[in-house]
Amino acid sequence: MQYNIKDVFAPKLFQTFRKYNKAQFGQDTLAGIIVGIVAIPLAIAFGISSGVGPTEGLVTAIIAGFLISFFGGSKVQIGGPTGAFIVIIYGIIQQFGLAGLTIATVLAGILLIAMGLTRLGSVIKFVPYPVIVGFTAGIAVTIFSTQMNDFFGLGLSDVPANFVDKWVYYFQHFNNVNWWAFGVGMFSLLVCIFMPKVTKRVPGSLAAIIFATLAVWLLKEFAPASWGVASLQTIGDLYELPHGVPVPHLPSMEPAEGESDLSMIRQLFPSAFTIAMLCAIESLLSAMVADGVIGDKHNSNTELIAQGIANVVVPFFGGIPATGAIARTMTNINNGGRTPVAGIIHAVVLLLVLLFLGELVGLIPMSCLAAVLIMVAYSMSGWKTIVGTFKHRNRDMWVLLITFFLTVIFDLTVAIEVGILLALVLFLMRTNEQTHIRTLHKEIDPNEDTDIQLNLEHLTIPEGVEVYEIDGPYFFGIANRFDDVMTHVSGKEYPIRIIRMRKVPFVDSTAMHNLSMLIQRSHNEGITIILSGVKTHVLHQLQTGGIEQQMNPDNICPNIHAALKRAEELLKDFSKK
Repeated sequence: MQYNIKDVFAPKLFQTFRKYNKAQFGQDTLAGIIVGIVAIPLAIAFGISSGVGPTEGLVTAIIAGFLISFFGGSKVQIGGPTGAFIVIIYGIIQQFGLAGLTIATVLAGILLIAMGLTRLGSVIKFVPYPVIVGFTAGIAVTIFSTQMNDFFGLGLSDVPANFVDKWVYYFQHFNNVNWWAFGVGMFSLLVCIFMPKVTKRVPGSLAAIIFATLAVWLLKEFAPASWGVASLQTIGDLYELPHGVPVPHLPSMEPAEGESDLSMIRQLFPSAFTIAMLCAIESLLSAMVADGVIGDKHNSNTELIAQGIANVVVPFFGGIPATGAIARTMTNINNGGRTPVAGIIHAVVLLLVLLFLGELVGLIPMSCLAAVLIMVAYSMSGWKTIVGTFKHRNRDMWVLLITFFLTVIFDLTVAIEVGILLALVLFLMRTNEQTHIRTLHKEIDPNEDTDIQLNLEHLTIPEGVEVYEIDGPYFFGIANRFDDVMTHVSGKEYPIRIIRMRKVPFVDSTAMHNLSMLIQRSHNEGITIILSGVKTHVLHQLQTGGIEQQMNPDNICPNIHAALKRAEELLKDFSKK
């Protein structure tokens, strides 16, 4: 099949302009403004929780949001920082610093572009849902655990990264609880929970930040000093306030003594691969959900390339990894956004906040942001899906649990790698279960589905002939099983063996090797192999693999009738000998 760049990279924005009108622009503008407002607290919270700052979170939402909408393969996808990256970003910064995060994010972007150009977009969508739910739930638990310090106002600066050690450390210092911080956090959490019950026009997270910030500002301005409100930390107390888009810069990577730059890149590659896989899975999952709502079909390879471009560019402005965000994408759809223009306007709204409202961002209480992220973790947890999976107590439940505990107890890199391995194992196991090997003696009932016309009379299998039928893909798992079946049958009792391949859609190299060895071994033992009903493309594979050259062409038959007739001729020849 000829490679055409337009098949893998065709941004929806340019297709949209062919039929764009003023009415749609009005809907996109409204949706973009609303999504931009919704994204403000999330971008700030994700930036801070990842270990960078509010400016970096907003910059990521602006630049990545614009690029993903401009180059993307989905009409309504909204890009930006998401909770899925918090854990991996924090770990990279702790080990390699901000320069290490820059390099890992750029590498991830290059991987995403390569995935799109090599048409892997459709393949990534086949990652099993239990694997996705498992590590998403694990990320949710990890995010929740990272917010306890700010939610309770513990004031800890050296919290361990390990999940278990982190909670032990929390309990050891729980007497440091700042009750003002806890009160603001609980108030913000209640606003997030109950605001949607009052009105869905104002996001709960935005309402919580507005109310909590106003309340804390009033308390700090007018409450007596004896109340101790001053101890309640805000963003401005801990971070430099946003004051414009940072100037792009190159990372200055200083490898450890005795190490080269290439050695450092090798160390960062597993983290980059994790970021790329997370980005690919989350963005394509979001695009698929959006397709179901608006009745459209996204271009998965274009979407991956757009995500890659965003992640290559954003780090040079101090930003963090970004991907398509399901919640913001659904907010866009629900408010009338139907083209990438809405995503571009959402980025413009965030840019205006960064340029003109930076000082107000500094007044937001840290415990309020912690409450917002706790709600994000709850939304990510997918607990209803987990409960439903547990009811069935099948293989999916164990896959989900393994991925979940690997994410929580170890780290996301291990969970992604094992999750992909589990996806492959699941695929192979289920494919193996769908392929059956039948051994037929004495007669065949054509009415039970044959490879030519129906016949009311049963087909008789002559004495000395055994028929084997492979029903399903003939790949390495089945090849070994079939080989075992064939080697347990005596050649003296059945000197002729017919292998029916009418239901074999493909063969792999292992299957061809085993079949070649079987034909050679059978020839040495005086056994004749007849192939029946081989599909045209499978026969071509056998020809290119050299199988046909090992056999008498007359022993490759178009259907079972011809194969049985050929077997009878061979039996007559044997009897003459």
